[in-house]
Formats: sequence, C-alpha cells, structure tokens
Amino acid sequence: MWPAKPPQPTASSYCSLQSSLLSLAILTLLSFTYLSLNSFHSSNSQVQSSQQVVRAKEKEEVLTDVYNSPEVFRLNYEEMERKFKVYIYKDGDPKTFYQTPRKLTGKYSSEGYFFQNIRESKFVTEDPDQAHLFFIPISCHKMRGKGTSYENMTIIVQNYVDSLIAKYPYWNRTMGADHFFVTCHDVGVRATEGHPFLVKNAIRVVCSPSYDVGYIPHKDVALPQVLQPFALPAGGNDVENRTTLGFWAGHRNSKIRVILARQWENDSELDISNNRINRATGPLVYQKRFYRTKFCICPGGSQVNSARITDSIHYGCVPVILSDYYDLPFNDILDWHKFAVILREKDVYDLKQILKNITQEEFVTLHNNLVKIQKHFQWNTPPVRHDTFHMVMYELWLRHHVIKY
Repeated sequence: MWPAKPPQPTASSYCSLQSSLLSLAILTLLSFTYLSLNSFHSSNSQVQSSQQVVRAKEKEEVLTDVYNSPEVFRLNYEEMERKFKVYIYKDGDPKTFYQTPRKLTGKYSSEGYFFQNIRESKFVTEDPDQAHLFFIPISCHKMRGKGTSYENMTIIVQNYVDSLIAKYPYWNRTMGADHFFVTCHDVGVRATEGHPFLVKNAIRVVCSPSYDVGYIPHKDVALPQVLQPFALPAGGNDVENRTTLGFWAGHRNSKIRVILARQWENDSELDISNNRINRATGPLVYQKRFYRTKFCICPGGSQVNSARITDSIHYGCVPVILSDYYDLPFNDILDWHKFAVILREKDVYDLKQILKNITQEEFVTLHNNLVKIQKHFQWNTPPVRHDTFHMVMYELWLRHHVIKY
C-alpha cells in the first residue's frame, strides 16, 4: 500500500502568504520611517534646543548689572555687527601710515593691535559711499619708532590730512566729524596738534583720555592701554589666595605716585614699592604679585592712564583707580563701580582705611564681576566677539549716530 501524498498548497494559499509578507514588509518600512523621522526630529530639536541654550547663555552673560544698560548694549551691539562699515584711506607712505608693528608687544601695543584687527575684520568696506566712518591710518607710534621728531611728525600729519581733503570729497561733507584716527602713545596727541580740525572735529581714539587736555568724552574714545601678550594666564575664582591688601610697584613719574610711595612704602599691610621690581629677584615676580593681592593700586603716570589697570583686570586683582580727570575705557558701557574702586587723588592719604572698610563679601562681588569683563580688555588676532577691538568698534558705532550727513 502506497503512503499518502502530502497535501499540495493551493493558489489561494500562495496569495495569502504573499499578502502577509507584503503587509509585514510595509509595516516594517513604516515603522522604520517613523522611527527615523522621530529620531531626526528629536535630533533636530536637540540641536535647536542646544542653540537656544547657547544663545540664552550669551544673553544671560551680557545681561548683568556690570553693564550700565545691558539690554541696550546687547541690541546695539548686534546691530553694529550687522551694519557697521568703515572705509580706510589707502593713500600715504606704507612705512609711515597704516603700519602694524613687527611685534605686537609693549605698553603701546593697543595701537598695533587695532591696525591689525581692523584689516582682519568684516567692518571694512571698499565702497566709501557705504561707509559710516572713515579711518585715517596714521601710525604715530610707528613714526616715533623711526626717530621722527615731534616737529616733523606734526608736519607729516598735517600734509597727509590736507592731501586727503584735497583728493576726496568725504572730509569736506562734515569737516572731518565722520573720520577717526587711533593712537596709544601720547606722542600721537602732539603729532596731530598741527591740524586744528583734526583735533576739534575728528574722533580721537586715544590711550590718554584726560578731561583737562582737550579730550572730549562724547566725541572721542578711550582706548585701553594693554600690555600684551600677558605673561601669565588670567586670574579668577581664586579669592582665597589673595591675602595681601594692596599692591603697587612702579616709577615715581607723577606727583600722585610720589605721594603714594612716601605715604605707604613702609606699611605692613600695603605692598608698595617706589620702583619697578628687579627682574633679578626671579622670573615674573611683578606679575605673580597680582595673583596674591586683593586690590591693585593704579595711579596715573605721565598721563592719566596706565597699563597697570588692564594688568589688574587680567590677573583678577580689583583695580583701584587713583587718577583725576580720567574718562575710563568703555565708561558709557560698563559700570566701573561694580568691579573697581574709583578714588580721587586726594584720597591717597586715606587709602589703607578705605580698602580695609571694604568687606570680604563686597570684595568677592567686585572680584567676580571683574572676571566677567576680562574679555573686554583682551586683544586677539583675529579679533573675537566682545574683545577690546569690538568694544572700541562699538564705541565708534555709538559716535557715528550723532553725525548726520
């Protein structure tokens, strides 16, 4: 007897199987698509969320009471980034004008950094008709380095500006009110005195912004004198290491410095030296003192300004401004009383008691605020958002609003 044959699948069974496999494939494809889309949207949301967090942090970082008008600063700064254009005159001897020093170092390096930064920035336009301001690229520091006398510098500057007036129509529209030049060395002030309208009308970006020598605060701009590169990293969040009450060391090249040294050089709580610290005592001894001090005294020297102020800010030592008639850098943007101690020169006799009257809690607040604004007193190449270059450009952006042509 033959074994029974297994039942053969019918056509309808094949159709049913194919239909089931097709349905399964479709469901798998739909599930995969759903998961992929969900993952994409989730990833995209995470990216957007991350970007929002970054923007929120940037906004939160700016919107603090260290700024006089935080929201106004934020909005105006963003508008400046979008719109501000500067035209640079291309005429002149390249060895004298618009010349970046070979090394961006020393107490007048701010001038060189500005010249370098503006060339690297997006603010420059080749079309003078689109420019909000015009940069007169005079490097007085460069001329001084070449040994040019004050008298010859004055003549060179006067002839150069006169040639721009004769060749271009832009100066004559406003008598130079929409023009600016930059100089950190006090020689720059003397070199431009031969052209009255350059001093009276043009915007002067200078390191020695003293009210009593012709500086006009609502027209001119205070340029921070930054001694770069900094020898040591920035200080901050190191309050417990700051055990010395106050520190100053330097040359007695002004009346206030002579008084400061005579009054306090033998004090046990104030570290006051009437001369620069000798390098022979060890490497970077002067800079290291900033790390150990709560308050760094910043008296004016031959001019109201001092690179010691930006040194103090960088190293996290609360600066004590001891200089009259000084329009502090970015004074209309930053509230200096939130991160510095502002005194009059006659307060030098009560200096120790004034500093001792500042509580530890108040000092910590000043120190923490100081860390927040360190970035504004730092030059970079290429320039970085909110650094010294951009803060100077922001000041110029504010000035251009009062010039209507």
